[in-house]
Order: sequence, then structure tokens, then C-alpha cells
Amino acid sequence: MPALSLDPVTGLSLGRIVIGAGALAAPASTARVFGLDPAANPQLAYMGRMFGAREIALGAVTMASRGALRRRLVLVGVAVDGADLANGVIELGRRNVSKLASGMLIGAAAGAVGSGLLAWGRGRATDR
Repeated sequence: MPALSLDPVTGLSLGRIVIGAGALAAPASTARVFGLDPAANPQLAYMGRMFGAREIALGAVTMASRGALRRRLVLVGVAVDGADLANGVIELGRRNVSKLASGMLIGAAAGAVGSGLLAWGRGRATDR
């Protein structure tokens, strides 16, 4: 049986959709996975569902696109993930989230930024 091989953009897009679906369907559980405390902040579910919808939409539209549009959407994803990364660093400095939660959120965002840039760079080389 051949191994399943995903290109980096499809992998990132599927990851967005899975995380987004979790945040939309079960925002408190998803928050806990990332080390956040929804009991201490009941509004977290509201923001989690907003985050989830954004992630699903960005992942789906990126997967449905091709060519130059797909490459631009990868950069949109990098910008969104970069903002998440900056927010994680800011909240760590303000001590509004635990160091563990900050590390998990910052790590996830940094990984997504790096993966997006890598995917974008690979696509650039092959678009010519």
C-alpha cells in the first residue's frame, strides 16, 4: 500500500480545518488542549468559535485554490499565524497566560509560520 503524501500547503490547510473544527465544536476542550483555562474565562468559548471559523475558512479556501492565488493565500496564512505568534509573546510578557500555555501557543504559531514560509518558498521555485 503506497504511503499517503501531502504537499506542505495541503497539510497546513488540513491542520487549520481540524483545529478550527475542534475550536468551533468544542471551544472549551480545545482551549484546555492548548493549556488555557476556560473556567477562569467563560468568554474564551466565544473567541474560540470565532477562531475556529476563521481557521476553517482559511484552510478550505487555500485547499480549493490553485496557482498564484494559492500562493497568496499561503502568505495570508503566514500573516495570520504571525499575528498569533506576536500575540502569544505579548501575553507571555503580560503574564496573562501560563508559561506552559504560552509555550504551546507560541510554538504552534511559530511552526505554522515556518511551515507556511517553507511551502511558499518551494512553490515559488516551481511556479516558474
